Amino acid sequence: MFTKQGPTVRELAVQALSSTERGYDLLAPKFDETPYRTPDRVLDAVTRAVRELGPFDAGLDVCCGTGAGVGVLRQLCRERAVGVDFSAGMLAEARGAFPPGSEGPAVHWVRADARSLPFAPAFDLALSFGAFGHFLPAERFGLFAEVYGSLRPGGQFVFPLGAPPPVGSRAYWSLFGFDAAMWVRNALWRPRFVMYYRTFRLGDVLEDLTQAGFVVRLLPLTELGLRPDGSPRARLVVATREGQDGPGGS
Repeated sequence: MFTKQGPTVRELAVQALSSTERGYDLLAPKFDETPYRTPDRVLDAVTRAVRELGPFDAGLDVCCGTGAGVGVLRQLCRERAVGVDFSAGMLAEARGAFPPGSEGPAVHWVRADARSLPFAPAFDLALSFGAFGHFLPAERFGLFAEVYGSLRPGGQFVFPLGAPPPVGSRAYWSLFGFDAAMWVRNALWRPRFVMYYRTFRLGDVLEDLTQAGFVVRLLPLTELGLRPDGSPRARLVVATREGQDGPGGS
């Protein structure tokens, strides 16, 4: 699964026994050489779909990691793109990927916890890739409320969401096994490393987005493939802050 430039088994073990923040600080220099980085085909599919929803002036990448989502924002936003993450190591890698003076809109990096975003309603677009497994279900509404409070009226929060694997399939049992191992690890070891694959279910996500004040719709990302029943393997969740205020407003 990993390239020769990626982390060793020992390095992954040390990361897994660290806190979530410290683990990503350790992994950051080799993160883009792992399967955890969002694939380019997903980034490209989201870019094309979101471009149809614009135009946008300012964009926010929530839990930006090494900056893959900021790369998307620089293609979509006219004025600025902001990446926020709680890992200093990941932000250091992101800064290196987008040095000052690069063509395109201005890029800024902010170290902060996504559960307490330090922004006024200043963004037309917020997005996130691959980060939601790091939040427990009870934290999800608060996260969405923070994003809501960072968007201008009319602003949109978008992210891709894959269809769950068929029950009993190899992928199903693989994800089930990973989550079970993480539950055991976190029950027996401190600090916790929060990373789960099966806690971000579509129905729960839509309910929490709505309670946070968003109006939500789903767009099929058909270029990422179809399931045997003809349904898309992935959808784009588009959550819009329509009013001036709402349950998630700040």
